[in-house]
Amino acid sequence: MRDVEIYPVEGPNALWQVYSTVSRFKAVRNFIFIQIARYCPILPVKNWIYRRILGMKVGKHTAFALMVMVDVFFPEKIEVGDNSIIGYNTTILTHEYLIREYRLGRVRIGANVMIGANTTILPGVTIGDHAVVAAGSVVHKDVPAYAFVGGNPMREIKRSPGRSEEKEIQG
Repeated sequence: MRDVEIYPVEGPNALWQVYSTVSRFKAVRNFIFIQIARYCPILPVKNWIYRRILGMKVGKHTAFALMVMVDVFFPEKIEVGDNSIIGYNTTILTHEYLIREYRLGRVRIGANVMIGANTTILPGVTIGDHAVVAAGSVVHKDVPAYAFVGGNPMREIKRSPGRSEEKEIQG
């Protein structure tokens, strides 16, 4: 189960009411800087935008490929560990606006994680350290550390032993 907070709405669908949940200024500012980062080929500049302007937690040596789309309304709910790669055209969402409610959830991506191209990561999921997500996947639930997952719906393909497990096996 994803870790999301649910907020019911009355009246028109929740997306129609988006500006009662996030300011227009924040949405426009975030959109502009996300578009700059999407096309920027200079990784330190991208990470500076993500950290300093959008409020994301981005680890050292983390690489966001071209065209990555982070959540425009709540990017500050995204955390990525050190030395991870977010593949080309991946979308990371921290919100869902539905008919009668909207949902918000943090996205936590661990260290040394590889996210393949064209992946969609839904709100409220955690991807453990050293995990690999195959290209084109929809991450709709937590991914354990050292797991290799893929598909739509996403499923675990295999799990590599962690460092402590490797010592137990060898020792």
